[in-house]
Amino acid sequence: MWRQAKWDEPLIMEYKGNGGRIGTLIPHEKEIEIKLRIPERLKRSKEPEIPELSELEVVRHFIRLSQMSFGVDTGFMPLGSCTMKYNPKVEEKTSELVSEYHPLQDFDTVQGILEMIYEMQNMLAEITGMDQCSLQVPAGAAGELAGVLMIKKYHEDKNRKNRDEMLVADSAHGTNPASAAMAGYKVIYIRTNKDGLVDIDVLREVTSEKTVGFMLTNPNTLGLFESDILEISKILHRVDAKLYYDGANLNGILGVVRPGDMGFDVVHLNLHKTFGVPHGGGGPGAGAICAKGEMVDYLPYPLVQKKDGKFTLDYIPSKSIGKIATFYGNIANVVRAYSYILGLGSKGISMIGKLSTLATNYLISKLKGVRGLSLPYSDRPRKHEVVFSAKQLLNETGISANDIAKTLLDRGFYAPTIYFPPNVEEALMIEPTETEPKEVLDKYADAIRQIVEEAYKNPQLLLNSPSNTSVGRIDQVTANHPSSVTPTYRVYRLRSEGKISILK
Repeated sequence: MWRQAKWDEPLIMEYKGNGGRIGTLIPHEKEIEIKLRIPERLKRSKEPEIPELSELEVVRHFIRLSQMSFGVDTGFMPLGSCTMKYNPKVEEKTSELVSEYHPLQDFDTVQGILEMIYEMQNMLAEITGMDQCSLQVPAGAAGELAGVLMIKKYHEDKNRKNRDEMLVADSAHGTNPASAAMAGYKVIYIRTNKDGLVDIDVLREVTSEKTVGFMLTNPNTLGLFESDILEISKILHRVDAKLYYDGANLNGILGVVRPGDMGFDVVHLNLHKTFGVPHGGGGPGAGAICAKGEMVDYLPYPLVQKKDGKFTLDYIPSKSIGKIATFYGNIANVVRAYSYILGLGSKGISMIGKLSTLATNYLISKLKGVRGLSLPYSDRPRKHEVVFSAKQLLNETGISANDIAKTLLDRGFYAPTIYFPPNVEEALMIEPTETEPKEVLDKYADAIRQIVEEAYKNPQLLLNSPSNTSVGRIDQVTANHPSSVTPTYRVYRLRSEGKISILK
C-alpha cells in the first residue's frame, strides 16, 4: 500500500555535500569575458551557503519532495464539490502549442489560437444552454465575482438603487457570499428544507423588489437535484431578479441537463474542475462566464468573433463590465479543456454526469447503514457527491469526522471534504467523479468501514492518526485562534425560527 514519506526520514539536501561536488559544467570566470561587476555596496556580507551536490543528488532530492505530496495521479482524491478527476496527459502536450505565443501578437499570427477560443465559446454555450460565453475570467471566485458584477450593472442600468440583497442557498460555497459582499450586497441565506432542497416558502417570502438575484448550484452541495428549479426561476424572474449558476457541481449533470434550460441567466464554469484541467495547489485554474438573453451584453470582454473568414479578439459587448483579468485568461488551461472536450466528443461528454452519478450512488450503497454514519435529509439518489454525517459516531465514541479524515491518510487515501456544508453536523463530503474504477471505490468504502469499527473498539488509536504522513496532526486550537483570524462579516438574524440570516 502507498505510504507517504515521513519528515524524520533523511533528506538529501539537509547537508551541503562535499566541497567541489557539482552537477553541471560552467566555464571558469577566466574563460569568459565579464564586463559587469556587482558594486560592493550591493554584495552580501558573506558568501551564500549553497549546497555542493551532484546532479544525481539534486534529482533524488526533488523526486523525494514529490513523493511527500499527494495528487490525483497518486491516488483517489474524493474532495466534495471540488471534482478532482483524472487529467488526461495528452492535455499537457496540447498546452505546449501556445507556450511560445504572446498575447499582444497581431491577430493574423494567432489565428489558430483565436479559432480555438471561438470554438470553446460556442461549445461551452451549447453545453450549458446559454447564448454566449467569455473565457476572460481566470476561474474560481473571479468567475463568481464577474457574474455578480454583471447582475449589479444590469440593475444599475435600470436605475434600481434600492436593490441591495443577494440571495444565497445556505449550502452554497463559501465564495458565493464573499463575491456578493465584495460587490456591495447584503447576503441573505435561504435555508434548506427537510428534504435537503431550497425552501420554496422561504424563498417566496424573502424575494422582493430589493432582490438582485439568487446564487445557486444544481445539483446542490448535498448532491441533490433541485427538483423545483423551474419554480425557483419563476419566483426570481417575477421581480426581474437574476438566477446565477455556480458551476462547481456541473459534473453531476453534464451532458444530461443544462442550466440554461432550468432558467439560469448567468453561469460560471470551472474548467479546472469539470473539464479535466489540473486542479489544486493554488492554480492556475481557468474559467468561463456564460450568459443568456440580455445578460450577454454584460459579459467581460474581449470575445472572439469571426469576420470575413478571419478570427478577431476585439468584440466588446455593448454593456460589458470590462475585464476581470489581464489579456485573455489562462489560455494554456483553456487549450487543455478544449482537448478534453474534443477527446471525449459529444457521446463522451454525455456520459460524464451519468457515470459520476453512478459512482456516487454505488459508494452510498457500500456505506449506507454503517453504524455511526447517517445520510442526512432526503433518501433520494445523489448526483455527483454525497454528504454523510458522523454525528452519531462522535456521540458514541468521541471520534469525529476530522478523526476519520486523518486516519484515511494513514490508510493511503486522501481525505474527503469535512465540516462542509455547514448544515450537516460532522459532515463527510465525498465526490468520487466518473474516473475512479469500481475497485478503488470498494477499497475506499472498506477503509471507512474499518475505521468506524476501530472507533468502537479502540478510539485512542484513531486519535493519534496520522502517523505515516509527512506532517502530523496540527494544533487545531492554535490554527483557529481568534488572534490569527480577521473577522470579515457580522452575522445577524433577520427573522424568527432561524429561517434566514444576513451578512453585512
